[in-house]
Amino acid sequence: MPHAEHDRRVEEVRPLETAAQSRLADVALSKARRRLIPFLFVLYLVAYLDRINVGFASLQMNRELGLSESVFGLGAGLFFIGYSIFEVPSNLILERVGARVWIARIMISWGVVAMAMVAVRGAASFFAIRFILGLAEAGFFPGVILYLTFWFPAREQARAVALFMTATALAGLIAGPVSGALLQLHGIAGLSGWQWLFILEGLPAVILGILVLFHLPDGPDNAVWLEVSERAALSMRLERERGRGTQKRQRSFREAISNSTVWILSLVYFAIVFGLYGVTFWLPQIIRSLGNSSDFGIGLLSAVPFFGAAIAMVLIGRASDLSGERRWHLAVCAAVGAVGLILASMTRSPLLSLGAISIAAAGIWGTFGPFWAMPPEFLTGTAAAGAIALINSIGNLGGFAGPYAVGMVKQATHSFAGGMIMMAASLVAAGILALTLPVVLRETNQS
Repeated sequence: MPHAEHDRRVEEVRPLETAAQSRLADVALSKARRRLIPFLFVLYLVAYLDRINVGFASLQMNRELGLSESVFGLGAGLFFIGYSIFEVPSNLILERVGARVWIARIMISWGVVAMAMVAVRGAASFFAIRFILGLAEAGFFPGVILYLTFWFPAREQARAVALFMTATALAGLIAGPVSGALLQLHGIAGLSGWQWLFILEGLPAVILGILVLFHLPDGPDNAVWLEVSERAALSMRLERERGRGTQKRQRSFREAISNSTVWILSLVYFAIVFGLYGVTFWLPQIIRSLGNSSDFGIGLLSAVPFFGAAIAMVLIGRASDLSGERRWHLAVCAAVGAVGLILASMTRSPLLSLGAISIAAAGIWGTFGPFWAMPPEFLTGTAAAGAIALINSIGNLGGFAGPYAVGMVKQATHSFAGGMIMMAASLVAAGILALTLPVVLRETNQS
């Protein structure tokens, strides 16, 4: 075979990684983990907080503005329509202009729009600003996923993604108490508590966006905190990994979108996100429906499910990396999430319901590490940039469908049970679809 012969010859002339280079690459990776993951974690924490705080704002906003449950569900989900429209173009731009400038642009613009939620006066303005917020934030998450592939080899990507994405769980953990406390500012300076919530939770995105310009290197070659020898060793390791996959990895966007695996991954992610945001946006009101609590008390209880979710994300990501297996880790987690939602729909005990929702959250969030380690196993270059954004774009339409469907069912049945069953069915579908994905053998860095 001509391609196989060419690959063999290329591998023969490519220099082997010496013991010294291996040590230097490991040191560089260790520095990257310490320098980048915590910072990216904080960025995503703020991003996710600005995305989900509308659920807590609804405790006051819906009543004050006269928004029905279906209107709120539609508005909450419209974020993802704007988000999906600009995802792919945003990630392709990031690949061209660099992560530092583009991620800074995204953060500053979404922070400004998030604070503009203070101007909502009714359904029309609620819909419009939520849609624009999606446009502003589009590209942040897939951009960071792509950015992590610039730094970490495949065998470490699920763990890196899981550590980064624990921000979503921690955002849920702190969003409740913080948002509940901000709602208590009601009446200060003539503003409602929900308006203070949007202002004070949107401002950090603008500040952090400015810091990105000074702190975030575009890649290993631009990292001033790496020694020259460490940059070279890490770049060589990453290039060797990409080189080994030249023939089996798609490199152009056209190749990527013609690959059936990309579309299956998109459907899997849609089904996961359907359940994720169905829970996230409605959790404060689900907890309120279980008993009368203050806004601050609801905020505190809303934090409980996300504690186990954060732990599950890290443990599942680590286990998936150590074994090199992705599909079954994802499928089992999706099944656990479905079981938790079904149990939550069957009990009226506040304590048991909260425990069941916590199980569901651990399962749903546990899927993310294995899932986002899959695309770089068969995509690289422009294909990775475009396809990761495409998968996230289509998947996040589930963020529109989930909250809207739950709101419609709740309005029709006056119960969240039907919505929870729908979300559970979606997670079961995600697990089954995941098992149809092709098995990709993990490359090692040994030569």
